[in-house]
Amino acid sequence: MESLNVKPYKKSDQHSYVFGAYSVIRLIREKPEIIRGVLIHSKYGDIPSLIRLCESVNLPYLISDKTINRLSNKENIYVIGIFNKYKSIIHAAQPHIVLIHPRDMGNLGTIIRTADGFNIKNIAIIGPAADIFNPKTIRASMGSLFSVKFQYFDSFLDYQAKFSSHELYPFMLKGALPLEERVRDSSFLFSLIFGNESSGLPDEFSQIGKPTKIPQSLTLDSLNLGVAVGVATYGFAFHHNLIK
Repeated sequence: MESLNVKPYKKSDQHSYVFGAYSVIRLIREKPEIIRGVLIHSKYGDIPSLIRLCESVNLPYLISDKTINRLSNKENIYVIGIFNKYKSIIHAAQPHIVLIHPRDMGNLGTIIRTADGFNIKNIAIIGPAADIFNPKTIRASMGSLFSVKFQYFDSFLDYQAKFSSHELYPFMLKGALPLEERVRDSSFLFSLIFGNESSGLPDEFSQIGKPTKIPQSLTLDSLNLGVAVGVATYGFAFHHNLIK
């Protein structure tokens, strides 16, 4: 650990950081093989337990308030995990969430956490898009990033060609039927498709698959992307018995 050149995150780096004890513990339990080491602040409340966990999987650790303060901009962060970036491939035989050009790292992390919570473990991301390995994204996911599969695609057409057996549900208003109606006749191999935070899905998606809308009050322009993904994901996950 002493020899590791620890510096603020850059997208071009081959490693990234997980902030917070809960998320670091999830990383250790889910993917110990990608971890470079764990940094611990002297104020962390249960240092012996965390050290025992690190030692149980032969992970290097270092107690260093100075290093943590430098990486976290002096936020109240007491544990940081350092890990190697890795590639991930989504499963062809499972449902997907498809995000078209998501820009906000907080929203992306929240969506990952929501997908994990509703047991939809595969997320397709159509670029250009937010950096899934940015510590802000990982922090918003509360470590759920390490429990899901994700895959970037250059275009929606690339995704569609690779997963032609999936039933497509673009979420938009044009030509759309309500969520409740779409869920009733949906197959297990579904892809829930969402546009980005500012512009939603382009109009041409009304000609793709089965356009779906979430009924809402007329006083509201639109739902937040993270909320919309949560509502839609719950509806499909419940119908297909992915959650109890």
